[in-house]
Amino acid sequence: MKKFEEKTVSSETLFKGRVISLQVDEVELPNGKTGKREIIKHPGAVAVIAITDEGKMIMVEQYRKAMERSLVEIPAGKLELGEEPLRSAERELEEETGYGSAEMKHLISFYTSPGFADELVHVFVATGLTKKENPADCDEDEFVEVIELTVEEAQRFIEEGKIADAKTAYAVQYLQLKNALEH
Repeated sequence: MKKFEEKTVSSETLFKGRVISLQVDEVELPNGKTGKREIIKHPGAVAVIAITDEGKMIMVEQYRKAMERSLVEIPAGKLELGEEPLRSAERELEEETGYGSAEMKHLISFYTSPGFADELVHVFVATGLTKKENPADCDEDEFVEVIELTVEEAQRFIEEGKIADAKTAYAVQYLQLKNALEH
């Protein structure tokens, strides 16, 4: 048995939606007792730190129902069934911003909330951006406005609460650190 491993005794799916499912697992704890774990299953997602030749970040503003307000975020979206993260990142960048990129590099993958969800976000950096002549459309239930921000402006948006999600805050901090190391 791995250190702190919790063995699944039983698992029940309570909800299966278009994006997520919710299951409740009964687990055997390391001390031999049992416990319950509520787990959100998610197909995974991608996020793109898109940087213009002028060093600006391409962001999107969109309404987030769970927060009951609009947020400014880096382009992102869920992986489609069987889709490779790189392809998904290219697709999301085009759909949400209308841009393609000459270079798309994987930066890091991280779990958003490992205490209750298995969502893994793959973060990419896109450079050599060009506006597509006939870009793919956003999902039919997705409405976004494209915004270009300097790293300093993005930091101010974090301080003002306009940027309030982890992937975008991570992107801003990554670029701040990268810029500081280059100078």
